[in-house]
Amino acid sequence: MTELSEADPSSPPEGAHLRTLGGPQDVRALPTAQLAALAQDIRTFLIEKVCAAGGHLGPNLGVVELTIALHRVFDSPRDAILFDTGHQAYVHKILTGRAEGFDRLRQAGGPSGYPSRAESVHDWCENSHASASLSYADGLAKAHELRGYQDRSVVVVIGDGAMTGGMAWEALNNIGASQRPVVVVLNDNGRSYAPTTGALADHLHTLKHPGTRTSTRDRAAPNLFTHLGFVYLGPVDGHDTGALQAALDQARLLRRPVLVHAVTVKGRGFGPAEGDEADCLHAVGTVDAVTGRPTPAAASGPPPVSWTSVFGKALLEVAGEREDVVAITASMLRPTGLYPMAVKYPDRVFDVGIAEQHAVTSAAGLAMGGLHPVVALYSTFLTRAADQVLMDVALHRLPVTFVLDRAGITGPDGASHHGMWDLSLLGMVPGMRIAAPRDSGQLRSLLREAITHDAGPSAVRFPKGTAGPAIEALRRTGSVDVLSESGVLDVLLVSYGPMARQCLQASAQLTGQGIGVSVVDPRWVNPVAPELLDLAARHRLVITVEDHSRSGGIGNALAQSLRDHAVTTPLHALGLPKAFLPHGPRDELLAQTGLSAAQITYAVLRARAGRPLAHPASTDGSPT
Repeated sequence: MTELSEADPSSPPEGAHLRTLGGPQDVRALPTAQLAALAQDIRTFLIEKVCAAGGHLGPNLGVVELTIALHRVFDSPRDAILFDTGHQAYVHKILTGRAEGFDRLRQAGGPSGYPSRAESVHDWCENSHASASLSYADGLAKAHELRGYQDRSVVVVIGDGAMTGGMAWEALNNIGASQRPVVVVLNDNGRSYAPTTGALADHLHTLKHPGTRTSTRDRAAPNLFTHLGFVYLGPVDGHDTGALQAALDQARLLRRPVLVHAVTVKGRGFGPAEGDEADCLHAVGTVDAVTGRPTPAAASGPPPVSWTSVFGKALLEVAGEREDVVAITASMLRPTGLYPMAVKYPDRVFDVGIAEQHAVTSAAGLAMGGLHPVVALYSTFLTRAADQVLMDVALHRLPVTFVLDRAGITGPDGASHHGMWDLSLLGMVPGMRIAAPRDSGQLRSLLREAITHDAGPSAVRFPKGTAGPAIEALRRTGSVDVLSESGVLDVLLVSYGPMARQCLQASAQLTGQGIGVSVVDPRWVNPVAPELLDLAARHRLVITVEDHSRSGGIGNALAQSLRDHAVTTPLHALGLPKAFLPHGPRDELLAQTGLSAAQITYAVLRARAGRPLAHPASTDGSPT
């Protein structure tokens, strides 16, 4: 990089800093006088690139100066800088030499929307589930101590929303007691998606208003963090690079647990984001870089109806009919569709913060108290509360309905957000009923059926994206819908949830080749319906198709039931491989994993010919 002298009166042209930044060493080499221009260049770059490609905009606009200060004080990757959650790491990616790829952000072959160890040595962990970073930091600090790395720092940037998760407090408890040198930067913008709620939010508000207490710069003034063994520094203006550097320098030199309380503005520097009441443009699709609104191309025609919005309206209807129905979410009121119910029935909707385990067991308590709770989570986040589902809800046979959004392939958020493990986890829970609707009408029906079930827990799962047109059944036998059939009982295609469309397309192709195919939708995928076993027994071949991992999936459950009932019809399960799948468009990823209509057709032809199916390999290279 060409050195820029503080004495040089010329000012680099707009964007020049980003074109010359090769890594953190160049950030440290910049004269102080150039930092404000660098921050402006980064904001301009973020607005342009993220509005064009989609991604997390608001969180990253809020941490520009903070990330610059981090890379001027600490020596990454020698010093570990961890982000919780990783959606606020875009500026970190830019400053570590990855700006060039942002045209393809979160697209196939482009950079991940989260830290990624495969992308850079500066990314220590692929942290996109909240509240985990402090535990990583605790382990790294212990490793540094045991290996004699006394001159290395461990730094965590954690949002105040992520601090509501219980795992964060488990780690703080250990870090404070150990007195190992961990620097915790609390990025306090008062929000996760929506404004942060709870006692912690109230405490941080008190710390930010020194008129209500002793000055927060007085380390002797006690607060929640000092009681846990941390030195508290702050509050610091999170958009003042000089003040941030001074606080971080002090924290680095103390060599003990320190919490730097940085106060930032989510969406800083972009009017539409700062003024967005919902979530400060937390995550956007393709939007106008001036107005923040969807571009004309994206907004053409009637707006598509999402699965989430169908659920939100359906739940609101049920809540109007039954006063015992309540709802719980983990800091995702709008993303999970609960906002309409929260507006109409605010006393019956509970946002517990980013605390999925607490959400599930709190739901158990609500059910014990005579209510019917609906727990709305993303599928990927339910995995964090598997024990609570099993031991706190199911063991007590409590009527709790779990609604799992973003089930299956989700697309641009990648490996950590694909909802491909919920069926494996829930399928082992005694008494759990699981529904997978194929269209919006079935979502409404199955949700009502779940809420009327009082003998134990139920779950309803659906994908991210648009709920397509209705797929009508020819007839229903028991709980199983027959979607298409021929006079020849040759192949039974068992379609789970939204895979019905691909199965019907494959059926049409096979029928054109003279092969008799029946397509059925079980609706309730667990427990296995007796009618499904009867249908399987009357066909020569069964093929199951699911947008879920084949390992422990519903195909395996049906195969086990067939064996248990001495049904000898051969079964082949199509589904996702046992692998961490990359980010990319949903349709492309389904095709890559053998779940397009053409590939289903091909799999049926191979199975009928007695040839093995070519499944994608698992991460260790073994077949799944």
